[in-house]
Amino acid sequence: MSRILVTVGTDHHRFDRLIGWVDRWAAAHPDADVLVQHGTADPPAHGTAVVMLGYDELVAEMAQSDVVIAQGGPATIMDARSVGQRPIVIPRLGRFQEVVDDHQVAFTAWMAAKDLVWLAGDEAELHDLIDAALAEPSRVKIPPERGASAATIDAFRAVVDPLTERRAGRRPWRQRSPAGPG
Repeated sequence: MSRILVTVGTDHHRFDRLIGWVDRWAAAHPDADVLVQHGTADPPAHGTAVVMLGYDELVAEMAQSDVVIAQGGPATIMDARSVGQRPIVIPRLGRFQEVVDDHQVAFTAWMAAKDLVWLAGDEAELHDLIDAALAEPSRVKIPPERGASAATIDAFRAVVDPLTERRAGRRPWRQRSPAGPG
């Protein structure tokens, strides 16, 4: 039996779009063992649903799963990669009130371009990626990464710093003086 873990992360915004997409896939694949950490979204009708998993439990589930499906947050992606999983990611979108802005879009696009994640842009693509991962597991299994790479950290900063600058009207954190905020 295939094990699939779905996580929406810890953001308080609902991620109903991802939950619905996975629920419809799970309905068509009753033989799969699907665990969905759904946060504030309504639980799916298919599979096992939990509101939240503790960090250690989440990472252990990632390590034991055949496929990890996740929201596009950097921490979630790096946790999956740390245990040898190339996750399928779906970025949260501001226009659906899934997050405050579209910072996950640029980050996940960069990660996908480097083949560090599989990026699903719509429901059909997500379903195809799940099926591909289950058909050829070696495509999503990677050597475990222990610690974030400098390139990933730099990419995250390149996406997030401009967003925080506009929001706060301040210089990026790495340019602030040690005496206090800019």
